[in-house]
Amino acid sequence: MVCTKAGERCRYAEQMESKRYRCTACGNLTRFDVEITRTTREFHHFSVGGTLEIEQTEILGETVDQILCRWCGHGDDVVRLDREE
Repeated sequence: MVCTKAGERCRYAEQMESKRYRCTACGNLTRFDVEITRTTREFHHFSVGGTLEIEQTEILGETVDQILCRWCGHGDDVVRLDREE
């Protein structure tokens, strides 16, 4: 997955939007704390003045470590849904 220039939409963000969660304890579909570990490779471009601009980010891997429901605090009762559900 590659993201380029800050103003452009990242393909990764589009992929994240296709994931959806539901808390079976309280029925929440909208508010979750998602803890993710990512490994990335970035192209850093420094101006002559030393200002950093990250022009490209490639996501090499990711792991969803934990998902907690913001409404009731449960993590064991959160399930992943297909976007159509």
